[in-house]
Amino acid sequence: MKTFTEQPDFFAAAGPIIHHLGNAELVEYSSAFSSIESAGYFRFLLEKINWQKAKIRIAGKAIPIPRLQCWVGDPSLTYAYSGIRMQPQGWSEPLQAIRARVQQLTGYQFNAVLLNLYRDGNDSVAWHADDEPELGPNPVVASVSFGACRPFELKPRPVGKKKIQQDPTDGVGQINAMEDSNGSKEAVPGKFRIMLQHGSLLVMGNTIQNNWLHRLPKVKSLPEPRINLTFRRLLS
Repeated sequence: MKTFTEQPDFFAAAGPIIHHLGNAELVEYSSAFSSIESAGYFRFLLEKINWQKAKIRIAGKAIPIPRLQCWVGDPSLTYAYSGIRMQPQGWSEPLQAIRARVQQLTGYQFNAVLLNLYRDGNDSVAWHADDEPELGPNPVVASVSFGACRPFELKPRPVGKKKIQQDPTDGVGQINAMEDSNGSKEAVPGKFRIMLQHGSLLVMGNTIQNNWLHRLPKVKSLPEPRINLTFRRLLS
């Protein structure tokens, strides 16, 4: 697994970019962390986090998910999704510092974070919404990215369907790493794509989990890893 190449330092940007999706919006801080901060956090997370290989059951078979994970949260905040049940690990000082920056920028308080390590472009996550009952109605999820720049896609959630039907081609199709390198755009009608940069913060709030699905698709010929932290607030 190739280590992400450090870039020259820059200071964190002050203002957010608002992406309007009609019935919801995304708030993007393209440089929530400086390049020096981002490089340090990336190295710490890559080397010190207790990464785990989770499995889901499909048709009675245990299938490894295409990424590594770690669940960190306040005591007793167990998290479950897709048949996976995760016990919380404690907050390290670097994770507390990252959370403090996220809370400062967003104005929201978070008591847990799901970390995902995408080892290269072959790792991905399927279409889904972060709408588990323990998150409450209209949850706010704050997503921090360190490492390789990856495309993040959203599409409207099917009306009247409580259960998400996974696209059978999901995780098979490839996206060229050079596409959309200058920002966000609608890849196809109804689908929105944004490039998640090293040190960025993307806030998904309001009704976005009720009305939209999102995924991180595979990227062709990308050797570098990416670490994503999705901060949440679980109801006690």
